[in-house]
Amino acid sequence: MGDPLGRHALIIEDEMLIALEVEALLEELGFVSFDIADSPSEALRCAEDRRPDLITADIRIIGGTGIEAVDAITAALGPIPVVYVTGNPDLVARQLTVTVVDKPIVPRVLAAACARACGILAA
Repeated sequence: MGDPLGRHALIIEDEMLIALEVEALLEELGFVSFDIADSPSEALRCAEDRRPDLITADIRIIGGTGIEAVDAITAALGPIPVVYVTGNPDLVARQLTVTVVDKPIVPRVLAAACARACGILAA
């Protein structure tokens, strides 16, 4: 965090239209740069190239899961705020400390979840 270039988000999503929808919503929240990754290995590579201020992750992605991707990223870089954006909320419901937004995405719900994850008071 504290990137002089502005807030950066990593979107882990293998459906490009959904990734672009999330990107547009995050842009409205003040994020200025984005990486989109569709697999755990690509997500880790992106995060190592530029540490994100926020990660949004789908659960089911190419070559693994968003959970695996986030685990690898946080193991390498330390804690980063995460919001899981998924059509399978039951797969992460057992983890009480995660923020989950169900698909289809409702913009105000995603905005509130991102604000909570980043420690920003929701409007």
